[in-house]
Amino acid sequence: MSRDANRARDPGCSRYEYNRVGAAPTARPSAQVVQLALGGAIQLWISGNIYAEYEEVIRRPRFRRSEDVITGALRALREKAYWVRPTETVRACNDPDDDIFLECAQAAGAMYLVTGNLKHFPTSWAGTRIITAKSLLEIMSRVTD
Repeated sequence: MSRDANRARDPGCSRYEYNRVGAAPTARPSAQVVQLALGGAIQLWISGNIYAEYEEVIRRPRFRRSEDVITGALRALREKAYWVRPTETVRACNDPDDDIFLECAQAAGAMYLVTGNLKHFPTSWAGTRIITAKSLLEIMSRVTD
């Protein structure tokens, strides 16, 4: 999620329209956040490096996804995400492969970086809070109440 609402595709759309988008409350928090991002309720920022990482991960045989599912997910990501080109190299994560996410968040001016792996990240970076999907949903529910 970006602090700069003017960079949103639809400036009239609140970044916190959780209830209107209708993310299924029974879905896992990470799936709910993806639904919110693809529905335009929150901003999903990616870089070329992150897209390449997602493409590699989604194609792993252990996930047993069909080519149609993979193609559809990658297309949705390309079309719905906001693209950023980081200009600074970051070395702050316990796992250096995760630094690309901090670089992207920093370049986007993101309010939050959502991850399921908090242990590899600092608690915040360049004004961006590093949180879980569950925490983001809790924050959003407080804002919409």
